Amino acid sequence: MNSPLEMDRDQAAAAAAAVAEVRDGMLVGLGTGSTATHAIRLLGARVAAERLAIRAVATSRASEALARDLGIAMLDFADVPRIDLTIDGADEIDARLFAIKGAGGAMLREKTVAAASDRMVVIADATKRVAAIGAGARVPVEVLPFARASVLLALGALGDAALRMVSDAPYRTDNGNLIADCALDLADPPAIAANLSAIPGVLGHGLFLVEVDAAYIADGSVVSRLERDGRGG
Repeated sequence: MNSPLEMDRDQAAAAAAAVAEVRDGMLVGLGTGSTATHAIRLLGARVAAERLAIRAVATSRASEALARDLGIAMLDFADVPRIDLTIDGADEIDARLFAIKGAGGAMLREKTVAAASDRMVVIADATKRVAAIGAGARVPVEVLPFARASVLLALGALGDAALRMVSDAPYRTDNGNLIADCALDLADPPAIAANLSAIPGVLGHGLFLVEVDAAYIADGSVVSRLERDGRGG
């Protein structure tokens, strides 16, 4: 098993490979979480060193604050119809470029930004690469607080669902919503995704089945690339 230090180095290596795709003048989507933080810091370093004229949108308040501190010009996504490139992490990803996201609680914003992107790239260390998603990660589901009880009941019919807590209080997303973390049978991910989306009160979920165009995955600081069209390196 990789040590935390090795995982951190691999996350940084994968992030560097993805940030190398950024070109002057691009509008970039910035993800959320520990691996995405590496990408934001590396992008900030490129902006400073190369004077890149890029703009960015962020998928969380934390990512936006970090990017601003690093001198990256930030826009409000509400005013942005299209994005050139989004870079984000994943909790699990497989060779189909199916991913589970949302451990950081931002999957609804992440999916919205990814859907508006011409290219969405996932960065990860080797521990996140699995034969098929559902190997260990729970699927986060963003829940309208008004519908908490009914949604948890409906999610319970699909698998084990637990409300995410912080200390003794329910976790709240940047949108002010709740998250249910669900252990689901993902033998048929598209069917489960459709079932989740059909529940009234579910605002989004962490199954990313069509959004990811490519992934950079690092193992021992050696980075491999997966592309949705089958190309890689």
